[in-house]
Amino acid sequence: MTPLSAFAQEAPLKVGVAGLTHTHVHWILGRDAIGDIEIVGIAEPNRELATRYIKQHGLSMDLVYDSLEEMIQQTQPEAITAFGSIYEHLEVVETCAPKGIHVMVEKPLAVSLKHAEKMKALAKKHNTHLLTNYETTWYPTNHKAKALLEDGSIGALRKVIVRDGHRGPAKLGIDQEFLDWLFDPKENGGGAIMDFGCYGANLMTWLMEGERPISVTAITQQLQAENNPKVDDDAIILLQYPSSQAIIQASWNWPIGRKDMELYGLTGALFADNRNQLRLRVAEGYDGFSEEVFDLKERPAPLNDPFSLLASVVKGKLKLNPSDLSALENNMVVMEILDAARKSAKEGKTITLKKD
Repeated sequence: MTPLSAFAQEAPLKVGVAGLTHTHVHWILGRDAIGDIEIVGIAEPNRELATRYIKQHGLSMDLVYDSLEEMIQQTQPEAITAFGSIYEHLEVVETCAPKGIHVMVEKPLAVSLKHAEKMKALAKKHNTHLLTNYETTWYPTNHKAKALLEDGSIGALRKVIVRDGHRGPAKLGIDQEFLDWLFDPKENGGGAIMDFGCYGANLMTWLMEGERPISVTAITQQLQAENNPKVDDDAIILLQYPSSQAIIQASWNWPIGRKDMELYGLTGALFADNRNQLRLRVAEGYDGFSEEVFDLKERPAPLNDPFSLLASVVKGKLKLNPSDLSALENNMVVMEILDAARKSAKEGKTITLKKD
């Protein structure tokens, strides 16, 4: 790992932005100028949207192009960050991989396992990196929880509960350009089951060092039909492993926004309550426990930011392990889980995954 100060001594990674309809794009548009990346172009055909965001972040409209092909031709980026609909991720990789351009997409990797397999094949054929960004990848609590698990602080892992979501996109004042595809089963692949189910699948695959579950069982509900008539807004996904299980609760019906995780072992439990607060409880007697509370600082660069990580990976300063949260291999398992979860919810039965 190379400190970010080293980036000042070399040219920043030339990055293009594909699409502005995913409001997570503010993450890169409003990012401090650290010096590790440079936004060289933005592909967005909606000029009104582009003008609004460019003005908000004090950027120049000279960066904006009507198409990804035009932007690439004019700016020659080394990497592309995709911030359009999930369905569009495949098209971004189809455009970029043959040109040797690396891609980071916003979670989840793809709208379906079929799309993901095509994206993986393109990345492998053209020797390009294909990363997936999740907000929870950068939470110090999740990494501390995994380290404590590996240290044996709670004994052998038996159960993981991951809860993600908020009170629903329609209630949050989210831009209409985002809602237009977020509520579209084709463009997003589903509702809360995709939007927030992916977090738990990603984290569990990481905790299990890339191991695939034996089976997937899911139920979905639509409790806000007036706000999102075409997609689910509540999902529970159960993952079965040989010696443990995961319960993923993905919802657009929480009264309070949340991204938290609980790990239960044979001798204790870990509660990653949010980005920085973690609790370790070690069992004492029948229902007693001792508790240690951690208030964690942010992780060191480049492990605290998706675009710093992207620059480090592309420049060969950091190599991802297959089970890492951003890695393609991890996210292929995520897509397998999500496909099985949608099928399970639709058919009302447990889906057994094929063995490798």
